[in-house]
Amino acid sequence: MLLDERPLIDETGITQWRHHLHAHPELLYDLHETAAFVAEKLSGFGCDEVATGIGRTGVVGVVHGRSGPGGRMVGLRADMDALPIVEETGAPYASTHKGVMHACGHDGHTAMLLGAARELARTRDFDGSVAFIFQPAEEGGAGARAMIEDGLFERFPVERVFGLHNIPGMAIGSFAIRPGAMMAATDEFVITLRGRGGHAAIPHRSLDPVLAGAALVQALQQVVSRNVDPLESSVLSVTQFHAGFIHNVIPDEAVISGTVRTLSRAVRDLTETRMREIVAGIAGAHGMEADIAYDRNYPVTMNAPQEAQFCARIAGELVGEAAVDTGVAPLMAGEDFSYMLEEKPGAFIFMGNGDSAPLHNARYDFDDRALAYGVSYWIRLAQAALGRN
Repeated sequence: MLLDERPLIDETGITQWRHHLHAHPELLYDLHETAAFVAEKLSGFGCDEVATGIGRTGVVGVVHGRSGPGGRMVGLRADMDALPIVEETGAPYASTHKGVMHACGHDGHTAMLLGAARELARTRDFDGSVAFIFQPAEEGGAGARAMIEDGLFERFPVERVFGLHNIPGMAIGSFAIRPGAMMAATDEFVITLRGRGGHAAIPHRSLDPVLAGAALVQALQQVVSRNVDPLESSVLSVTQFHAGFIHNVIPDEAVISGTVRTLSRAVRDLTETRMREIVAGIAGAHGMEADIAYDRNYPVTMNAPQEAQFCARIAGELVGEAAVDTGVAPLMAGEDFSYMLEEKPGAFIFMGNGDSAPLHNARYDFDDRALAYGVSYWIRLAQAALGRN
């Protein structure tokens, strides 16, 4: 569906910003060039405040409405970091940093929020203030948490906060959202089994951690199938098994690791508890010791129902209700915008990236045709959240 207003990208250079960011990707918190680019643009737009170094390399720009400072404030967030992937798009603006690329569309997210900041700074057609939050280290570094711990919401006291992410396979000009759990909690585990090594031809004199590990991997698969309510969602995947170094030696130790994805605190707690019990039981049955390091990473991305409904209405006004899925299935991938949603009411929405390669793929690229929809969505959302003069 086409926008009912002129495409902003035709005249504002947002596409060029996106291409520049794509060609100069940076990882996690090492976003010095990216943060400087964002801060320079925000200052050039005439933002009333531009703050840098929040959460190490985060940037926040503030634009006040026509009535000036004071009143309500809403936060709009974009992530800035790339991934350690060798790019294979062949695009003329492909990464110039070997082994690093924007394979998740954060270049598009950043460009769209910059486009919205420019337009809102130009028109100031709203009450209150908008905080444009540019976050580092979404890809596994918990940059949202770092910004919060660095005083983000004390310094910029937003009432509500909103985020978005592009989704390959969704049509350009379409949006999707749901109340409640939108994306999963992402946990990691490392299990160490300590046996007693020896000659593979004399196994009865050893305590074989490979055998115990094989039993453990199978037992862990039963947590989801036999302990979690079938109407709930949970994923437990063993992704690594390291043991031994030669064909005729039983090793002393085996290390097993993987990930757990859940959509509720109760299932998250249950899964960890059962894993600890199973590890202890399997190790004991094989006469050996074991420990599990269980790391709770990003929490569930939980949309407040009222804010999810609000976002769906804004998207519907932009592209038509038929192009907005208000009951999309949650993704079992994680998103550290979840930390912001634990602090403030808000919602996270998906927007279409068309028939592109998957996220985190060497051939992925953000589709420039989606830029106008994201920019317009942010502008309309800010105006509706704060009210227009």
